[in-house]
Amino acid sequence: MKPAPFTLRDATPADISAIARLVRDLADYEHLLHEAVATDADFATALFAPHPHAYAMVAVHEGVICGMALWFHNFSTFAGKHGFYIEDVYVDPGSRGLGIGRAFFAALAKRALAEGCVRMDWSVLDWNEPAINFYQKLGATAMSDWTTRRLTGAALTALAAEA
Repeated sequence: MKPAPFTLRDATPADISAIARLVRDLADYEHLLHEAVATDADFATALFAPHPHAYAMVAVHEGVICGMALWFHNFSTFAGKHGFYIEDVYVDPGSRGLGIGRAFFAALAKRALAEGCVRMDWSVLDWNEPAINFYQKLGATAMSDWTTRRLTGAALTALAAEA
């Protein structure tokens, strides 16, 4: 078997700027660049604080960070066990087709099982056909009976004021 032309590794604090760049690139692709306001300091706190709230790994191809996966733990009350919520997986367009995306998901699945997790969840935009097709090839199923809800901004502030 031919070795992969890339490596995956856990992110380090030195990778923060690259992770922020990849997140902005993903936001641009998803037509959501206006929402990508996270700073390097935000990523440093989330990923590398004494008790991190999120985790990341990066893909390196020809000495350059070309992809990232970012996840955090969620919890299934039905199963009584943790899972991973994969917030983002992104690979630079120039590095696609090398197997990096599949390698990220395989590495996350291995890690999830090693940590006793029972599932991995993520969201995909309904117009992102390349990603949907990729996820189907992984064996992921659509949660078509579920819709996502979000509370943010003024609505979040107003509801919090009721407490």
